[in-house]
Amino acid sequence: MWFSRRIRQIGATTASAAVFAMTLAGCSDEGAPDPGGAPPDQAGATSAAAAPGRTPSPTRSYALSEEPATIPSVRAHQAARGPGWSRTGDSGVVVAKGSEALSDEGRLLAQELKLTYRGAVAARAGDVELALAGDGAAESYTLTTGGGRVRITGPDEAGVFYGTRTLKQAVRSGGSMPEGVVRDRPDRPQRGLNLDIARKHFTAGWIEDRLREMADLKLNQLGLHFSDDQAFRIQSDSHPEVVSEQHLTKDEVRRILALADRLHITVFGEIDSPGHLGAVLRAHPQLQLRNTQGVPRQGAIDISQPDAARIVDDLLREYTALFPGAWFHVGADEYQALTVSNPAASYPQLAQAARQKYGAGATIEDLAEGWLNDRAAVVREARKTPKAWNDGFFSGGKVTADKGIEVEYWTGKEIGARQPGEYLAEGRRVVNLNDEFLYYVLGEPNQFTYPTGRRIYEQWTPLVLRGTEAVPEKYSAQILGGRFAVWCDLANAQTQDQVAAGIRRPLQATAQKLWDPRQPERSWQSFEQLAQKLG
Repeated sequence: MWFSRRIRQIGATTASAAVFAMTLAGCSDEGAPDPGGAPPDQAGATSAAAAPGRTPSPTRSYALSEEPATIPSVRAHQAARGPGWSRTGDSGVVVAKGSEALSDEGRLLAQELKLTYRGAVAARAGDVELALAGDGAAESYTLTTGGGRVRITGPDEAGVFYGTRTLKQAVRSGGSMPEGVVRDRPDRPQRGLNLDIARKHFTAGWIEDRLREMADLKLNQLGLHFSDDQAFRIQSDSHPEVVSEQHLTKDEVRRILALADRLHITVFGEIDSPGHLGAVLRAHPQLQLRNTQGVPRQGAIDISQPDAARIVDDLLREYTALFPGAWFHVGADEYQALTVSNPAASYPQLAQAARQKYGAGATIEDLAEGWLNDRAAVVREARKTPKAWNDGFFSGGKVTADKGIEVEYWTGKEIGARQPGEYLAEGRRVVNLNDEFLYYVLGEPNQFTYPTGRRIYEQWTPLVLRGTEAVPEKYSAQILGGRFAVWCDLANAQTQDQVAAGIRRPLQATAQKLWDPRQPERSWQSFEQLAQKLG
């Protein structure tokens, strides 16, 4: 990054002098990189003009190129002298021989830039070529501009796709792709959006529009929270009785998944339990958790009953089969049995079940932790990695949550709250959904306020898991990334269109900091101007 910044500083301070010297004195610019093999007149030097005793002939000269203007910004740009790349009537998109797997990426880019897609043929002047090449980090890419061409290479299809996003944004923001070489990669492997479609019904078309926006921001993960107290929003074959009137059909979900796959976004679902199961319990009231006075607890299932696990596991097996991605979320947060002053006295059936299963001295927390492990095991049977919210992990009991469950850290406000460092010190892998910065809660209940892009851009990084304080850098490798989260507590507070507009800038800022958590070079004002230009 120092090299990138230094090149831009040199370009800013010496461009005019360099152009003047090269034009009038015919100096060769041997120090400027020419990665694309630009002809001498484009590189700003002519050997004939340098010959002793000859009058320099007029030449085209170029200042050092500037970094392409994109969101997220590229991590490194090696500047060069040249005209860059602009669309012409003859420009097309091609894929290199042996890289035919990139045909979808090539066709999409051609459509977006209004170019011709010519397939696996040799590149010619004005073309964009895509190729699988190199052994770099996953999702990385190199974009080389020179000689009137662009070549995008990467070790995998996702990396090349992200290179096409950089090219698309550069053309939109500046009209062309600057000369030089971009070398780029994400800082975190998980970068995304979490969407609560249980409390508020979002149409399939609206979700597909969000996927397209996410792809341009190089985000790669969409979590769908589709089951809660208010509704159950995806068609079910195993338990159709739990599904709400307004819901997504499985065909609509498959259409969403197909688009996400083309855009290199993994979509995973969440069935939250043992809390937040109100929609399921309305169809199965006999499983509702009740205290000694018979008073039900909202959304809480009675985990002492064998049928409680049976129905949740039915649903987990059905939807892990529907969602092909690498993860599935099992929730585990806010189990209401644990929010009363004396859980064992209020829910003696849970306390007894804990002792029967885990021995004398076992508590309701142990029973809940065992529930989490059992649901995670069902997810693993489907060859997926389970995720769970941080307040479903307890310490000091007889039962410990399996280390293979990814901790989705969102809050430190729960009873018995634990600092993020405790999870990390246990060797757990954590994903950042810090409710201080990344929670967009409709209607702003419970002291939530709508997050701003500026605050995320200037103050948040993946290490800031709770509140505003970062965890020690030594834990960085355990923090897998983060997601910006939309929660629809007061579902009618905003329309679909208002939600889309409200999250646009915060999501762009989140994408920037997940791709590169370092202090951005652009000011917030400059970032916002670029965001407006990119749409």
